[in-house]
Amino acid sequence: MTTPRANPIRVLVAKPGLDGHDRGAKVIARALRDAGMEVIYTGIRQTPRMVVQAAAQEDVSVLGLSILSGAHMELLPEIMRLLGEQGMNDVIVVLGGIVPEEDREALSQMGVSAVFGPGTSTNDIIEYIHTHASD
Repeated sequence: MTTPRANPIRVLVAKPGLDGHDRGAKVIARALRDAGMEVIYTGIRQTPRMVVQAAAQEDVSVLGLSILSGAHMELLPEIMRLLGEQGMNDVIVVLGGIVPEEDREALSQMGVSAVFGPGTSTNDIIEYIHTHASD
């Protein structure tokens, strides 16, 4: 169990692309909130630009993306590029969804901090964010 922080970690949970399945994203958003984080959920069908604009406006430390459609290799390069343009290279980007093992190294090289597949414990995700997010 982690101790409460003076300034809660701010996390944006987003569903980029055309994938309309958001149950998992909502479960994660609720678990992060219950763990004391400030969570902003964008809803489904967000463009990369919409995701990055929301992350900038909300001044988040963590960007959690949920992609089940298999479009991660199309969406993440654009999201990472836009984060860089906004000077948001310090934002931790984590990805949840269906991500083949062979894509994980390329995602890491793009700057994605962690990939969480189906069945990952919410406690593991919470602990990862608590460990890696700055105050």
